[in-house]
Amino acid sequence: MTIKKVLIVDDSKTELMFLTDLLQKNGFQVRTAENADEAFKRLTEDKPDLILMDVVMPGQNGFQLTRSINRTPEYTEIPIILCTSKNLETDRVWGMRQGARDYITKPVDAAELFAKIKALG
Repeated sequence: MTIKKVLIVDDSKTELMFLTDLLQKNGFQVRTAENADEAFKRLTEDKPDLILMDVVMPGQNGFQLTRSINRTPEYTEIPIILCTSKNLETDRVWGMRQGARDYITKPVDAAELFAKIKALG
């Protein structure tokens, strides 16, 4: 699967701008959402090839949203990379148990992010 369209879910405008800029400069189409409701709206509008998901967000957190997306049949095949400041091994393990395909900590290292995206493609 070639990854072209990426949905970034993060409540930080700074993080959204940084990741959007980084991905667009590398040829990806990017859509953003700042919470779970927006994320599901974006999913129905235009299904992405990949979701970059923050964990710490108001309302439904990234772990819960990852689980919800993975339990929705039409979205189960969309890979999710958790992108978070939570860097404990227990957080990574829990995230993977919720259905995330990979985990990257902030501040995001561009080379590491692109290596993880490439590994999925």
